[in-house]
Amino acid sequence: MSETIQLTYLFDPLCGWCYGASPAIGKLMQQEDIEVTAIPSGLFAGAGAFPMNAGFAAHAWEADQRIAKLTGQVFSEVYRKNVLESRTGLIDSGPATLALTAVRLTAPEREFEALKAIQRARYVEGRDNGDPAVIASILAELGLDEAAERFASPDEELLSANSARIDAGQVEMRRFGARGVPTLIAGQGHDARVVNSSALYGSADDLIAGLRAA
Repeated sequence: MSETIQLTYLFDPLCGWCYGASPAIGKLMQQEDIEVTAIPSGLFAGAGAFPMNAGFAAHAWEADQRIAKLTGQVFSEVYRKNVLESRTGLIDSGPATLALTAVRLTAPEREFEALKAIQRARYVEGRDNGDPAVIASILAELGLDEAAERFASPDEELLSANSARIDAGQVEMRRFGARGVPTLIAGQGHDARVVNSSALYGSADDLIAGLRAA
């Protein structure tokens, strides 16, 4: 029996390129011989959060069009109008990251499903997933009631777990000199290496074959 391939996936729930990588990550997670550990990097959380502005909106939409061409992922006009052009929201992944940690603690097998729903809410449905109320409604829609309850009134365990996950993600970013997310790390310990990020936007089957051959 072949050895399990260990992967670490560093992401941010408000990262458009991570949304673009979601189909490939989802396929990796379906493989019996591949184990993916998803860790939030905190890129747009805490001190990384900032108000939406025209410059960022233009930059984001330009990148979004590139991602759509590479991956087929949908970036809707309602997202462009309601999120990018609203000029009212925050680029703040703190609420979404906290919610995902709540899911990790209560229904860990559904964390990636919750991440995809958070991404879809923004890029397809045009809902501001930097807004805690939107995140709360997504958890409710998914029937993740225990996670929703903990997200609404975060206790010390949840806050500590969330901080620890972000810290762990940032340690890995520094360790490999990663400048952004998504970052996919194959292997553990001294044998760990960063997978070329372009592989996340091409054929998932080719990515899987490459990982198995390495």
